[in-house]
Amino acid sequence: MADPVKIKIWSDYVCPFCMLAEGPIEEAIKDVGVEVDVEWMPFELRAHPQPTLRPEDEYLPAVWERAVYPMARRLGVDITLPTVSPQPYTALAFEGYQYAAEHGLGDAYNQRMFRAFFQEDQDLGEVDVLAALAVGIGLDEAGFRAALADGTYRARHQEALREAAAHQVRSVPTLLVGDIRIEGVPRPAQLRKAILDARARQTEEAGYGAACGIDGTC
Repeated sequence: MADPVKIKIWSDYVCPFCMLAEGPIEEAIKDVGVEVDVEWMPFELRAHPQPTLRPEDEYLPAVWERAVYPMARRLGVDITLPTVSPQPYTALAFEGYQYAAEHGLGDAYNQRMFRAFFQEDQDLGEVDVLAALAVGIGLDEAGFRAALADGTYRARHQEALREAAAHQVRSVPTLLVGDIRIEGVPRPAQLRKAILDARARQTEEAGYGAACGIDGTC
């Protein structure tokens, strides 16, 4: 049986386009006829100590009016510019993601973070907020809090950021479908084609590099 087509999606919890990408990604994968393995990857748009953005400044409202709200209306997604100011750093939330992923709830955690920030105006930089959201998807509160307090997953998060740097990720969402790169919210047809092209490349390359040895084994 052929290996699944691997899709890596770099995103940040404070990026509205990352939340808006969920629908097109789900649509592209549905009924594509190819098994896929989707992995959401952390990326910090503004890591500490770089200042984060403030919704009361001109930049964010302008971007939302020009690009975010029109796309959200086209996609039928309920999304609102959060009033949390300044916007939270997301390193701690991403350490929580590593905990959730290890407990089989990484996808649910990601979805909950997006909705908490963009639909409920919750501050993802607060430990109490993160813990309550984690409990809501079925994670153990004491274990989650201890992992964040002890920095249990800090090294794993940093390794994930190094992988983003190795792939020269500069904006989110960025998708890697096999070795096909898509930057920005993908069109379903665009992503579906990338999946099928990646599958065709896997099929074409299957068997290359195989050999027989002098001992008669192949």
